[in-house]
Amino acid sequence: MKSPPAMDPEAPPGTPPDDEQEEKRGGRKGVPWRMTLSLAYQSLGVVYGDLSTSPLYVYKAAFAEDIQHTESNEEILGVLSFVFWTLTLVPLLKYVCIVLRADDHGEGGTFALYSLLCRHARAALLPPGRAAAAAGDDDDLFDAGAGAKKAAPENGNAVTLGGRGGGAAASVRKLLEKHKVLQRVLLVLALVGTCMVIGDGVLTPAISVFSAVSGLELSMEKEHHKYVELPIACIILVCLFALQHYGTHRVGFIFAPIVITWLLCISMIGVYNIIHWEPTVYRALSPYYMYKFLKKTQRGGWMSLGGILLCVTGSEAMFADLGHFNQLSIQIAFTCMVYPALILAYMGQAAYLCRHHTMESDYRIGFYVSVPEKIRWPVLAIAILAAVVGSQAVITGTFSMIKQCTSLGCFPRVKIVHTSAKVHGQIYIPEINWILMILCLAVTIGFRDTKHLGNASGLAVITVMLVTTCLMSLVIVLCWHKSIFLAIGFIVFFGTIEALYFSAALIKFREGAWVPIVLAFIFMLIMCIWHYGTIKKYEFDVESKVSINWLLGLGPNLGIVRVRGIGLIHTELETGIPAIFSHFVTNLPAFHQVLIFMCIKNVPIPHVRPEERFLVGRIGPKEYRIYRCIVRYGYHDFHKDDMEFEKELVCSIAEFIRSGSSKLNGLSDDFDKDEEQQMSVVRTGSIRMLEEDGTVENTVGPSHAREIQSPSPSPTPPPAAAVGVKKRVRFVLPAASPKPNAGVQEELQELSDAREAGMAFILGHSHVKAKSGSSFLRRFVINFCYDFLRRNSRGPNYAVTIPHASTLEVGMMYYV
Repeated sequence: MKSPPAMDPEAPPGTPPDDEQEEKRGGRKGVPWRMTLSLAYQSLGVVYGDLSTSPLYVYKAAFAEDIQHTESNEEILGVLSFVFWTLTLVPLLKYVCIVLRADDHGEGGTFALYSLLCRHARAALLPPGRAAAAAGDDDDLFDAGAGAKKAAPENGNAVTLGGRGGGAAASVRKLLEKHKVLQRVLLVLALVGTCMVIGDGVLTPAISVFSAVSGLELSMEKEHHKYVELPIACIILVCLFALQHYGTHRVGFIFAPIVITWLLCISMIGVYNIIHWEPTVYRALSPYYMYKFLKKTQRGGWMSLGGILLCVTGSEAMFADLGHFNQLSIQIAFTCMVYPALILAYMGQAAYLCRHHTMESDYRIGFYVSVPEKIRWPVLAIAILAAVVGSQAVITGTFSMIKQCTSLGCFPRVKIVHTSAKVHGQIYIPEINWILMILCLAVTIGFRDTKHLGNASGLAVITVMLVTTCLMSLVIVLCWHKSIFLAIGFIVFFGTIEALYFSAALIKFREGAWVPIVLAFIFMLIMCIWHYGTIKKYEFDVESKVSINWLLGLGPNLGIVRVRGIGLIHTELETGIPAIFSHFVTNLPAFHQVLIFMCIKNVPIPHVRPEERFLVGRIGPKEYRIYRCIVRYGYHDFHKDDMEFEKELVCSIAEFIRSGSSKLNGLSDDFDKDEEQQMSVVRTGSIRMLEEDGTVENTVGPSHAREIQSPSPSPTPPPAAAVGVKKRVRFVLPAASPKPNAGVQEELQELSDAREAGMAFILGHSHVKAKSGSSFLRRFVINFCYDFLRRNSRGPNYAVTIPHASTLEVGMMYYV
């Protein structure tokens, strides 16, 4: 006889309350003032390192050969006026007051805006098996309660969108959903912004560190400092990238004090210079001086805007790093600390130059010439540290952006190392780190001056801002349901300002601005090829899948036997049987007593709550013990290790069996076997699984196998009991749950027996080739480019930590 069902009525450990889960997801709404002030303090070291070091190179870049030096101060006051109003309108008005409110469940950045739009209109072009292709299937992850039932169709679009709005929102949404070209434009915009952020990850460390080190020229002869400046900058950059694998959290505690010290330092120097050299410099705060500047300098003044726009370098980090803080903390830090310090610093530099503009070399030297000689060395040391901090934030942001692209199937899979057990957003990507270091050293050695580096960095910065402006205008209509005239006003006002700066940066294409364009083109090409190949591979999976009827009818034809254990088949499909499995079972007619088709689904939202992670359904009659499980992850979610994930997966199946969800999926005699069955959201944590080693009685011997019968096979009588040392598995049910019936007990018992016997992973290894008769371009992209990227990229996350002894790899040729 079988042993009693492996279940004990015991209460599971309590799940964290909603507030704690919200805290873990990064949505810090309603936090106390003490916590907000603490986050504001921390944000100074993470978010504002790049923005706070911009005074090192803005004036030097603005006056680099574009403006003729004259006896008057109009050019200096004009540049100051542009700097003041640019800082006021772009970081303060646009980002702090408007863009920060467009968060995607607490997350910010280009892809956050894109995913937000995709949930309010069916505009996503990402492969549905790898990401939820559109809207409705995402919002329910936050709103649906545990155990709520919902369909999981192939395209992921069956759920009705909530809060879709009417009027202008409905018109814009219909326009996006109707025209595929507009959907492609939307995706290209998001990818362009992402590629420019990656380019900024190359250029910002170079210009920040090089500008900080350039202060050595004041203490050395002109012919000597150029031989010292470049090696020191390169050594600092190599050390910066070499320390990335330790993680931000190990040195993060010194970041905020360094940035605060730097901001206090430049603001006090600014106040000193204003009082000592030119107290009336405040006149430049009038926009009239911008008009006088452009009128007098004309083309030279317009070209100098490419250097002036560097004053807002790092503004995008306020939005991109939103997930680590909250809106109020970032707003407090900028308005109370960063903005006043920067304005005073720029005014102080202008005040000094007003008295020393007759010295032509002063325009070349930049920030350090305005620093009193007695404190120049301490300021140099603080500036280098602040530049390192700013570069660290940009590099970390680049890692996060690439992780988002990888999760959504837009970038080849790379190794992602989580450097902090507490803060999942702190990651390290070795391959990208060394690529960034090589490119950063290349542009530093190649240019060797802030003029060309500034031109390159400026174009990357302003392009990201233009992309954000375009996406935000759609968010205003589609997501906020505001008037379309408000959205037009937003894009016209900020778009005009940014287009003016963009034209000034683009005109310097030959003088360094070509670098971010080339970098963006290369990364864009990689993303598009990977995206195209991934879509074609998924389409082949959909076209080649076999029906459930085929699987249920295998027994009489092939003599399929069931072996002990759990067979876990990974598939990209949310419905149907993948061609990989049909290829496997027709060549080896046997599979496990419990079969699970698992689909890892990356949805375009930042986080999926644990209770919403698993969707479970049944394939075929209950007696076949074949299940489908869809595991959903957000683009900022942390993938657990294999052992913990296996336990959660088995517990989700057990909870599906126990909760009675299987009754909704039960089959009647007239059930259409080709029909895809309903999936259920299964809350994990209510059932626990205990695994113990010990001497127990084996109720099923090693020769246990049975042939599939149709429609209702009966298990082969178990052989005589044997005694041995093995792992014992039992499920612990909640104390308040009713006693399960005999059918549920039997199914749970068989699941525990299968878990005791072990789990085997059946993975597909596909070789992708272009179809015969394809064009040369398609053959080149698929057979060479995509195949090269696939062979040199990492395997899927779920396959990295799987024990090799438990893996069956099935090879198959995909003709796309």
